[in-house]
Amino acid sequence: METVPERMKWWVEARFGMFIHWGLYSILGRGEWVMHCERIPKGEYALLAKKFRPRRFDARNWVKLAKDAGMRYMVLTTRHHDGFCLWDSEVSDFTSAKTAAKRDFVAEYVEACRRAGMRIGFYYSLLDWRWPAYWNGPEKDPKGWEEFREYVHAQVRELMTKYGKIDILWYDGAWPHSPEAWRSDQLNAMVRSLQPEIIINNRSGLPEDLDTPEQHIQGSSRPWEACMTIDDLWWGYHPGDPNLKSPMQLVRNLVRCVAGNGNFLLNVGPMPDGTIPAAQATRLRAVGRWLRANGESIYGAGSAPFGQAHLGQVTAKGNIAYVHVMFWPGREMCVAGIKNKVLGARMLATGKKLPFEQKRDRLFVRGLPSKAPDPIDTVVAIELEGRPEVAPASFWE
Repeated sequence: METVPERMKWWVEARFGMFIHWGLYSILGRGEWVMHCERIPKGEYALLAKKFRPRRFDARNWVKLAKDAGMRYMVLTTRHHDGFCLWDSEVSDFTSAKTAAKRDFVAEYVEACRRAGMRIGFYYSLLDWRWPAYWNGPEKDPKGWEEFREYVHAQVRELMTKYGKIDILWYDGAWPHSPEAWRSDQLNAMVRSLQPEIIINNRSGLPEDLDTPEQHIQGSSRPWEACMTIDDLWWGYHPGDPNLKSPMQLVRNLVRCVAGNGNFLLNVGPMPDGTIPAAQATRLRAVGRWLRANGESIYGAGSAPFGQAHLGQVTAKGNIAYVHVMFWPGREMCVAGIKNKVLGARMLATGKKLPFEQKRDRLFVRGLPSKAPDPIDTVVAIELEGRPEVAPASFWE
C-alpha cells in the first residue's frame, strides 16, 4: 500500500468503524431508498418530518456501543439522498431542528463522540432527490443546477464550520454528474482550508484520500475501506430483512479487510426512536469481545507476504505474523512460505507458548488443542526475526 500522510495514520491504526444510516426513512422501515423505490412524492414524504420525534435517541449510547464493539471511529449520515438534514442547516427548512424533533442530532452526536475520544465522521450525500435540477442536470437546467450546487456547497461548509474538528468527510451520491459539474475540486479545497487534517473519501468523483468499495471486500494499492451492511442489503432500518450477519461473518470480514491493508466500516440502522436494534447491538458486542482478546492482530496491522488459505487469513504488524485460523487443522498446523527465522509462537488470546519446528520455509506449530478454542477465529501469533518476508515455493525440490 502507498505511504499514507501523517494525518491518516490514526485511521490506518483504527481499522474498524461504525457507519450509521438514520433519518426519516426509519419511520417507514423499508430502507433508506424507500422514497425513490416507492416513488413517494416529496410533499408526501415531507410529512414524515412531523412524526420524527426520536425520544429515546441518546448519542452517548451509540458511542458506547461502538466502543464496546472495538470500533475506533464513527460516520453518521448527516443528510441522505432524501434531503432531510439532521442538523440546523441555514439553507434548508427540511431539517430535524426546524421540524417536529426540534433537535440538532449532528451536534449531539459530535458532543458524545468528543467526550468519549471517538473519531468523528460525517456522511453527506451530494444528490438530493427533492431538487428537479439534480434530475435535469447542468446541461438541461444550468441556472437551476447552479442554485442546487450552491446549496450543496453551503451545506458542506456548514458541516465543516459548526462542529469543531471533524476527522472524516464521507461523500456519496455524485452520480451521474461529473466532478466538474459539482465543482468537486473547489468544494474539497474549501473543506481542506477549514479542516486541514480531515480525511476525504473518493465519492465526490475525485480520488482524494481513500477508496470505498461497497458491500464487498476489494484490495487496493491506495488506502481503502469496505463499507458493508449488517444485514443482506439495507443501510437504513428495515425489520423485514432479518438475515443479520453472524459475529463469525463480521469478524472474518474485518480480518479479510485488515489482511488486505484495508478498513472495515460496518453499518447499523437505528429505529425511528433513535435506538439501535437489539439484535444488531448483540452482534457488535460479540465482535468487541473477540477484539478484546485478539485486537493486537487488527489495530495497526496489515497484510502479510505469505497467505495461508488452508487455515484462514494472515495479518502482520512489526515482526509478528498473526495466523487467523478459521479452519482448524487439529493438533498441528503448517504455515508455509516464511523466509524469516521463527523466534516463537503463542496463542494470542491466552499468551500460551506453543512448541514449533521450522524446516526451511515451512513452520510446524504443535501442541494445539484438538478443537478450535475460538470457533470464530483462533489467532496464533508468530514472532519472526525481522519483518515478515516470503520465501519462494520449494515443494518440487
